[in-house]
Amino acid sequence: MICPELKSRLEHLWFLLHSGGLSNPLDAIEQLSYLLFMRELDAEDTHRCTASPTSQSVFGGTFCHQGNSIAAEQLRWSRLLELPEAELYRTVQEWVFPFLKALNADPRSAYSLYMADAVFKIPTPTLLQRLVRAIDDLYTTLPCRGDTLGDVYEHLLASLGSAGINGQFRTPRHIIRMMVELVHPTPRDRICDPACGSGGFLVEAAAYLRHQTAPTSSEHPQFCGFDTDRTMLRLAAMNLMAHGIRHHHIAYRNSLAHAEEEHGGYSLILANPPFTGTAEAAAVHPALRRTCPGSKTELLFLAHILHSLKPGGRCACIVPTGVLFGNSKAHRTMRKTLVEQHRLHAVISMPKGVFKPYAGVATAILIFSKNTPDSSPVWFYQMKADGFSLNNKRSPIAENDIPDLLRRYSNPAAESERPRSAQSFMVPLSEIKAHGYNLAFNTYSAQTPQHEPLPSASELLHNICRLQQSIDCNLAQLADLMEQDETMHHGN
Repeated sequence: MICPELKSRLEHLWFLLHSGGLSNPLDAIEQLSYLLFMRELDAEDTHRCTASPTSQSVFGGTFCHQGNSIAAEQLRWSRLLELPEAELYRTVQEWVFPFLKALNADPRSAYSLYMADAVFKIPTPTLLQRLVRAIDDLYTTLPCRGDTLGDVYEHLLASLGSAGINGQFRTPRHIIRMMVELVHPTPRDRICDPACGSGGFLVEAAAYLRHQTAPTSSEHPQFCGFDTDRTMLRLAAMNLMAHGIRHHHIAYRNSLAHAEEEHGGYSLILANPPFTGTAEAAAVHPALRRTCPGSKTELLFLAHILHSLKPGGRCACIVPTGVLFGNSKAHRTMRKTLVEQHRLHAVISMPKGVFKPYAGVATAILIFSKNTPDSSPVWFYQMKADGFSLNNKRSPIAENDIPDLLRRYSNPAAESERPRSAQSFMVPLSEIKAHGYNLAFNTYSAQTPQHEPLPSASELLHNICRLQQSIDCNLAQLADLMEQDETMHHGN
């Protein structure tokens, strides 16, 4: 979720790039990300060194490149603002960009790996200076701040009409922040997002820890993220570096196919994994298929999370609401597993529209911990508003259940007394088992049912297109299976 003024500024940056000769959308996304990274790196370094004078600046000493050298201090964003147009272009092209690519001395690091093939493509000195000034103005005048690199990617994907394809849309910042506050990361945690995108969950977890942990603490959490999109991984590596996150492992990986490498490796997982369709059986690790007898990606990712958590490890994960009440064998098996073999703490139903304008699917948040089953009841909460309108504009509104949700979750004793007509309540495990492990809020609520407004024609068309894509995918898989069967039959 980006604030309206930031959206307007990003539209202006997009216009500058397009009119300045950089019309390839993916090039525009990457070049803007590099410039934003330069700005955030300077700001983060200054803040860190001011807060802790013993900290070593990344701009300390001399930077050597191709037999020449320059004081690294001259490569700060704040110094670039002072340069004339031609000198700015030469300095960024010949010095700043090589400096950024060499920023992590470890050639095996995720940052070095994904920056290795980065190319500076801004075509003219005039365009570069206009972009630098526009970006600096964006940072110095906007009240809303956050994961700016991710916000740029989110907005440009939306402009391209690409967001939401294969589940590739970002989780709103305020929803991520809420999930982080619900699970309370600690410096001792090894934190993972198995479908990390631009690294928003990891960045927010680090921000939470900075506010909760004494600066003198010698403990550092380790942040891990995986994705199958190399552009996203490059953004994630830059994003974490720009936010001062040095202890991280960002890697190209299909999490569903490589479950064994991460078995029991994490104490905290934060995720909004893809839930757009099915995964081919050959691309799913056998350990996950043993836990989840289906092919739905949202269920397989739940199996992967359980596989990756260490005993006692905890998770906050977004799922489509179909996971809560789906009647297939795989749906029932995964819910039974969560309730009987692990500790399901909470089911938070979110309103439709949280992910608009990319998708209108209804979603929920599951909070659970691994291998800690007990007889404690499960907390249910129905979120009706998140502080933004639930249409495609997602404009700020006064109604916001998130502060109330956080207060109630932190006081379980009071929740045990709430009636079923309330917005939240506790449900005994015995009752959940009696309802076939159904986790839908309305199954246990005594609230008067409210009829949701019918979807618009455009939403219906979008949903039909998504269903058609799923049907086409399933038909193609069926055709492949039939062809393989015929081949084996003729071979015999």
